[in-house]
Amino acid sequence: MATYDNTYSRVVAWLKVLLPVIALVLLSTMFLISRTIDPSRAIPFANVDVEGLVRDQRISAPAFSGVTQDGAAVSIKAETARPLPDGADGLSAEVLTARIETPDGAQVDIKAANALVDGGASLLTMSGGVVVTTSTEYRIDTKGLTSKLDRTELESDGAVRATGPLGTLDAGQARIAPAEADASTYLLVFKDGVKLVYVPKGPGDR
Repeated sequence: MATYDNTYSRVVAWLKVLLPVIALVLLSTMFLISRTIDPSRAIPFANVDVEGLVRDQRISAPAFSGVTQDGAAVSIKAETARPLPDGADGLSAEVLTARIETPDGAQVDIKAANALVDGGASLLTMSGGVVVTTSTEYRIDTKGLTSKLDRTELESDGAVRATGPLGTLDAGQARIAPAEADASTYLLVFKDGVKLVYVPKGPGDR
């Protein structure tokens, strides 16, 4: 029993010496390591322009959907959007896609490089190259397009080129809107110098 007590006392005595020494070694090692840190790399976010981020109020992947007065379903998406300056009611958007599904089952898909959404006028103005495809197998290319947001009415800002079942068509303007005689029917109308290059279907074509 006495031997055990002596051994225990010696261990305790050694620990009283070793533990402080170990603590000093660890502490000095921490200081040595801290001296090797590059202060310029300690905070990788130090060069962020916070004021620029506040000024550039950007919305990523915004989406909007609704129903027009004539019952068409409208959905709009974009890669980015920004509020208009001076507190105006609207947004500017980039890489926009839109889809309009009319009550009679027709579908119109739109792609545009840039767009301006005017909330006060319920107007969507697209620019930078616009592509319109319809469920009637027409593809329309134009520089710009204006669309109402509260009703189904689209009109190109200038000349268009369309390809479809009849061939290739060039016109000064194109318009999609309800027919005057029947508001439940929607018409795609080309006007202002229409030129059609008719491509007849072969025996194997549908």
